[in-house]
Amino acid sequence: MAHSAAVPPGAPEQGCPIRVEHDRRRRQFTVRLNGCHDRAVLLYEYVGKRIVDLQHTEVPDAYRGRGIAKHLAKAALDFVVEEDLKAHLTCWYIQKYVKENPLPQYLERLQP
Repeated sequence: MAHSAAVPPGAPEQGCPIRVEHDRRRRQFTVRLNGCHDRAVLLYEYVGKRIVDLQHTEVPDAYRGRGIAKHLAKAALDFVVEEDLKAHLTCWYIQKYVKENPLPQYLERLQP
C-alpha cells in the first residue's frame, strides 16, 4: 500500500495550479498552503522611486522542492517588468532563478 506522509493535507499537488497573490500594501507575494495556515512568501521593498529590492523568499520546509519559490520569483520579476521598475536582487534564490531563466526583460531591469 503506497502512502505518502510527506505531503501535508491541502498542499499543492502535481498538476494543481499554484496561485500567487500580490499584496502591494505589505509589499509581498504569497502562496497560500494548506488553506490559510501556511504560506510561502517573497518580500520586497522600494529602495528608490522606481527601484525595488527583492529581499527574501521563504517556503516552509514541508513544501520545499515543489517549485513554489519559482512561482513567487516569476510573479515578482513579472511585476518589475509590468511596472517598468528596476530590481536589486538581495535574495539568493531570485539571483539563482534569473541565472536559470535569463530572459532579456528580466536582465535589462537588474540593478548591480
